[in-house]
Amino acid sequence: MAELYPPIEPHEQGKLDVGDGNLVHWEVCGNPEGKPALVVHGGPGSGCSPRMRRYFDPDAYRVVLFDQRGCGRSTPHAADPAADMSVNTTEHLLADMERLREHLGIECWLLYGGSWGSTLLLAYAERHPQRVSETVVNGVTTTRRREIDWLYRGVGRFFPEQWDRFRAGVPEAGSAGDLVAAYARRMESPDRAVRENAADEWCRWEDAVLSLEPNGGPDPYSGRPSDARLALVRITAHYFAHGAWLEEGALLRDAGRLKGIPGVLFHGRLDLSSPLETAWELSRIWTDAELVVVDDSGHKGSATMRERVLGALERFRYVH
Repeated sequence: MAELYPPIEPHEQGKLDVGDGNLVHWEVCGNPEGKPALVVHGGPGSGCSPRMRRYFDPDAYRVVLFDQRGCGRSTPHAADPAADMSVNTTEHLLADMERLREHLGIECWLLYGGSWGSTLLLAYAERHPQRVSETVVNGVTTTRRREIDWLYRGVGRFFPEQWDRFRAGVPEAGSAGDLVAAYARRMESPDRAVRENAADEWCRWEDAVLSLEPNGGPDPYSGRPSDARLALVRITAHYFAHGAWLEEGALLRDAGRLKGIPGVLFHGRLDLSSPLETAWELSRIWTDAELVVVDDSGHKGSATMRERVLGALERFRYVH
């Protein structure tokens, strides 16, 4: 099995003033003269990790990573109730990505990401196709409301006990209420205990959905440090309560704008939180993208998924 590249440290980093009082943390690793690649992390609100740097050949790639508004090392941090979430939307993140590209003097870059990161990079590529050389996605989502409804309601048929507890965490939503919006409101409470309880229930549910997967740790959400967990749930609930401010199905509808951009779409057949359907639909429209279904992988990935992703990034590393 292919292994990740050895750990590396950034040779350049900073905080970009993107307006609205927000400073977005960014870093650059690898070859300063290499092929530019942007890592678009998931969540929304997960932040970047040093492990993400290791998917790229440091001799070939100029790897750019950034923490999206409100998470990671960006400020203000969404764990702080004073952080203004009204200036943290998909439109803001797309503008931040363009501002970062211009700040670094990059003409065109490869986009790499998965889960929420795939939604954001697809939205960016459809908005700025001339700025994208290739894409590599490991877990395709478009954050349609039907996808959100599946994750926080539909999949509950497989976990009725855990979903009942998740629903009970926001009794004010009612039996047929909008759980995501109710959790989003609780994450805006000035009372930290209220926010922590809501975040704990949310993460417990997310962990349950991933619990049948054969790979990854047992508590990928609950195991995060307290502030990181608070920021993740606050940002995720905020975005999903608004359907990521995307017209329903818009990313699939407008996928024709990606024509001419080579892409590889990796998706785990065992991904219960983001079923394969969306990746399949996208691949039928975006004919320049290859869909690779990884049979032993779910949302948390697998050694096979890692090997396939590394292979795609190796294939694209010297393409200009």
